[in-house]
Amino acid sequence: MARIELEGISHTYDPPSVPETQREYAVSNLDISWPDGSANALLGPSGCGKTTILNIISGLLQPTVGRVLVDGKDVTPLAPRERKIAQVFQFPVVYDSMNVFDNLAFPLRNQKVPEKAIGKKVRETAEILDLEDLLKARITRLNAADKQKISLGRSIIREDTAAVLLDEPLTVIDPKFKGGLRRKLREVQNRLKKTMVYVTHDQHEALTFADNVTIIKDGHLIQQGTPHELHSQPASPFIGYFIGSPGMNLLDCTLQDSALQFSDFHLPVSQEMKNKLGSAGNGLKFGIRPEVVDIATREQAGAVAFTVSVIEYTGAYRVLTCDRESSRIKARVSESIPVTEGDRIWVSFPEEKLNLFFNEKRIV
Repeated sequence: MARIELEGISHTYDPPSVPETQREYAVSNLDISWPDGSANALLGPSGCGKTTILNIISGLLQPTVGRVLVDGKDVTPLAPRERKIAQVFQFPVVYDSMNVFDNLAFPLRNQKVPEKAIGKKVRETAEILDLEDLLKARITRLNAADKQKISLGRSIIREDTAAVLLDEPLTVIDPKFKGGLRRKLREVQNRLKKTMVYVTHDQHEALTFADNVTIIKDGHLIQQGTPHELHSQPASPFIGYFIGSPGMNLLDCTLQDSALQFSDFHLPVSQEMKNKLGSAGNGLKFGIRPEVVDIATREQAGAVAFTVSVIEYTGAYRVLTCDRESSRIKARVSESIPVTEGDRIWVSFPEEKLNLFFNEKRIV
């Protein structure tokens, strides 16, 4: 187990001959800490720098600037094998010429561990991963999910493994196996208390695996927090929209007197809200989650009239796309609410559920 820290990490793939002012950085000025024994996710859109960060941690890449610390020790100059950090890749890495037992035993045999001890450790690992009945099976008989379990097993079987990095481990897994494998990954982390960093562009995978989620955009750290914190208190409009299904409603507005003024309606606010906004009267961005929007089929005092333009059915709930002259919002509602496309509805926005952003930063 290990605490992993990134201090001032920046990395460019440009050669040293490129002037500093012309260099493009894959990641910039990253300061991230993952506690010992924690379940973490590194989340962001494709191309944001996630895999670069993982490769810097494992030692496959030397950062242009900054340090990697494991339990307080600077491991930046160390080779990958010296860091004792295991990595599980998108595509399962297994040896087709070996059976499951020999695949799991391979790292221990490389360490010259006695065969009796290897047998005991392989059986323990197989039990954790539900592979006991497959130990004699040839790899060619297995599906991708079982192969990925073997990759995970090889990463955790060594006692000296300090941390496990998982790079989009469900990418090639059949959808019918994804949920079970994701639960197994989390179960293994809970049981062994090994520090794990799960890299993904899929918010559902990140939020269901990790206690702590780090969001990266364009190589920069945007926010780090629990799934609840990211959902309820997004640091920026990007996170508000990126986290959640559907994402947060975002509308431009200004504060005029005691109301938020939108392009085609206004919303009165309390004096307390007005005080929180302070001098940030212009250039505000209003955010509210679709699931906390209140709708009514009859006119309500203080509610804003919208027209339902699209209804998306999910089985458990419906997502309404609601339009005015130039404003559009989404509302997530119960199946029991009697509404059809084309209906006029009245929408209320609970003030205690509002998020307001100024210069791309959350202020309320």
